[in-house]
Amino acid sequence: MITYSTNWMGPINENFIEEYGSHWSGGRIDIFGDPDNPMGFEYSLPIMRTEDWNDFDAWLEDLETETLWTFEQIMEEYLQETGHVIRWWKDDER
Repeated sequence: MITYSTNWMGPINENFIEEYGSHWSGGRIDIFGDPDNPMGFEYSLPIMRTEDWNDFDAWLEDLETETLWTFEQIMEEYLQETGHVIRWWKDDER
């Protein structure tokens, strides 16, 4: 089984927080269980509203797949299952 989890990495830049507030989160999706990548690997997870991060994180913890899903497949399944639209910091970063 392939498993996925978020890894929060910021933002921690004081200038960013001062300008945009502290209600943003970004980082990566850590992926384990893929036989082609025995050490694991990751997808970048752009900055989104922290509330959306928390919802996505809770959903992703339960996701297990037989084959490796792309970032786009993960996002589409999340939208289909939850109806949640993630509010990205910059829409063009997705």
